[in-house]
Amino acid sequence: MKPIIECVPNFSEGVDPDIINSITGEIGSVTGVKLLNVDPGRGANRTVVTFAGEPDAVVEAAFLAIKMAGELIDMRTQTGEHPRMGATDVCPLIPVSNITIDEVAEYALQLAKRVGNELQIPVYLYEHSQSNKKRSNLAAIRAGEYEGFFKKIKLPNWLPDFGPAELDAKRGATVIGARDFLIAYNINLDTQSTHVANEIAQEVRETGKIIIGENGKERIQGTLKYVKAIGWYIEEYGKAQVSMNLTNIAATPIHVVFDEVCARATAHGVNVTGSELIGMIPLRAIVDAGQYFLHKQGITYVVNQTKLIDAAIQAMGLNELAPFDPQKRIIEYQL
Repeated sequence: MKPIIECVPNFSEGVDPDIINSITGEIGSVTGVKLLNVDPGRGANRTVVTFAGEPDAVVEAAFLAIKMAGELIDMRTQTGEHPRMGATDVCPLIPVSNITIDEVAEYALQLAKRVGNELQIPVYLYEHSQSNKKRSNLAAIRAGEYEGFFKKIKLPNWLPDFGPAELDAKRGATVIGARDFLIAYNINLDTQSTHVANEIAQEVRETGKIIIGENGKERIQGTLKYVKAIGWYIEEYGKAQVSMNLTNIAATPIHVVFDEVCARATAHGVNVTGSELIGMIPLRAIVDAGQYFLHKQGITYVVNQTKLIDAAIQAMGLNELAPFDPQKRIIEYQL
């Protein structure tokens, strides 16, 4: 069996289809790579692309996509709701089959070196590829975003791992590394209040929030482990969202996250109207969600896989903002 890895680059362009198509065209041009999903977001001004294949082919496709993104996206004029630091903001490699995360980390290192040396883009390693745990978290690396990186990149603790120690004004910087599977997931609220969305995000995310008490600053942990979250308002939807990354779906499944955000929203006097999956989801995660929600309805007998998936889509409102096609959004169906 051949080793298969997945790559999920995030590009700082979610509006112009010509730019998006040019980037994904580079990926599709590489033999041995299958383009699985392209998910642009206008309000976030960000496109999440998913492709998979044999490691050498995936690394080549990722390099060509990063190169094209740097040519077409101008960070000097880019704006959007999603935090970002470069034209290719982040480019993770993920083990799918017959390969370990340590082996994937070696391929991520190859890609990072090539992007830094050949394209002269500052590159930061993250997650499993980064030995310095103080700078392995994407949020910590990206703090300050593009606008703040002109100064940050000069700090001794934040010199890039590869490429020049000077921010490229047009292309910005990028983050590359090996990580486990992650679900990018937004939950929609019946409010336009970014404040409320942020309050809920801080209450559920693992890092929680910092409060000022009698003893000074104190961190209050959130209720959901392995969850990163922020709140924002997306004008095209007319809704605030709790935008999350679920980094360990075995420990904290998507249905647990949905129910917890629903409970927190109710406590703030707002309602959850549905949710939005960014990119793709493993089959097991959505089947487990379907079983969970059917059990909540008192349906305990075994039903077929299609009905379980439909139950999850309906319960979490995954069709609210756009049609949710399981054949296109479940990774095993595409592979």
